[in-house]
Amino acid sequence: MKNKILKIANFLIFLSIGIALLYLAFRGIDFQVLLTEFKTANYFWVLLSLVISILGFIVRALRWRLLIEPLGYYPRRRNTFYAVMIGYLANFVFPRIGEITKCGSLNKSDKIPLDSLIGTVIVERSIDVITMIILVFVVFFAKINFFGNFLKTQIFNPVLKEFSGYLRFTPVTWIIISVIILGIAAFFLFFRKKLAGLPLYLKIRKIIAGVGSGLKTGFTMKRSGLFILFTIILWSLYFLMTWVVFYSLSSTSHLKAIDALFILVIGSIGITVPVQGGIGAFHWIVSLGLTLYHIPKEDGLAFATLSHESQMVLILILGSLSMIMLALNKKKSRNNE
Repeated sequence: MKNKILKIANFLIFLSIGIALLYLAFRGIDFQVLLTEFKTANYFWVLLSLVISILGFIVRALRWRLLIEPLGYYPRRRNTFYAVMIGYLANFVFPRIGEITKCGSLNKSDKIPLDSLIGTVIVERSIDVITMIILVFVVFFAKINFFGNFLKTQIFNPVLKEFSGYLRFTPVTWIIISVIILGIAAFFLFFRKKLAGLPLYLKIRKIIAGVGSGLKTGFTMKRSGLFILFTIILWSLYFLMTWVVFYSLSSTSHLKAIDALFILVIGSIGITVPVQGGIGAFHWIVSLGLTLYHIPKEDGLAFATLSHESQMVLILILGSLSMIMLALNKKKSRNNE
């Protein structure tokens, strides 16, 4: 009962943050203009972006499978795809829980140790972070005067300002922190033999060992070249997915490829905000970024809404179908047994 209450509370907290960000994004806009944008939009380009997105999901599943193979497991490609989609679906319930959920799905369908799968996901996400950093530098230096000012004033400076308050420690604070760390270390050192026999300690050791095993796959992959190729294809599809939606609205149809890369970068930052599916955060940061091109806020929000909500509907459909397919496959397997 207590766990259920905590889960509901967490869900409501994250949802409230998303709603607050949506309010900030849509505050003061002319909804009549926004509705006109939706009515006059060319939805062919939105549908094309969804086709590209499906290809991206497939490539992501194939890339993840490459990380799993060095562990000695070869999951079915369709099961890997189903797990990826279920993970995306889970992110609309609890932020960032999708990675654990997709590991759990593949663990149940193909009997792969959960700990090792988590390790492969850590590698996967690390590669994506590195790719994002590279793209930030590409965008920053491609038009440093144009893009650099936005990234500096609207993203980096606010983030640094937000965290700077937490980084200002007085000498007394440092002493307290040092004493706490030394106290914890002394406790574990003194009681290490007793702790070694505890089930929780053994479980933690098993998890760490499993994660370590998964991390090793990043260095022992025989087909590392194919993994790099899949990564390039994946982010190229993300780029195309963003670019084609520009053509759905007359106000954004004149934007160029480098502009799509810029929106991809800041949109990805919005998705990483810990709210369900990046709701609100994506809309706010993308519409703000488009104002640099003198695009009205209503038009920017129309673009952000078309991009985000079309993806959300696609994930809801594919994620739900994936859950059904895995359930049917499991039932079929039991009947065969």
